[in-house]
Amino acid sequence: MPVEMTRARFDELVGDALDLLPPEFASAMNNVVVLVEDRHPEEPELLGLYEGIALTERDSTYGGSLPDRITIYRDALLDMCADEEEVVDEVAVTVIHEIAHHFGIDDEKLHELGWG
Repeated sequence: MPVEMTRARFDELVGDALDLLPPEFASAMNNVVVLVEDRHPEEPELLGLYEGIALTERDSTYGGSLPDRITIYRDALLDMCADEEEVVDEVAVTVIHEIAHHFGIDDEKLHELGWG
């Protein structure tokens, strides 16, 4: 049974996860927005998604671009967790995982680091 949680509380958890970033990483994030949506329309089990051009792939032609998007999927996360404590942990892992993609870290490296 999915964990019940208000949207405001879930948004707060995403904000708390962003606050876990060391200041040097937070200040290095460039042209990126973090959003919360219920589910990914094509992959309803997806927990989070990074869409954009990673910092490591930007060159002198990068400019005037729309912000990169990190989307955290609320209902998918609530469905997979047994209690609020697990939601707190999974939201943090998902947010960090997607931010890592913004910094150019791929899934393989994330799994090696324990952030799979």
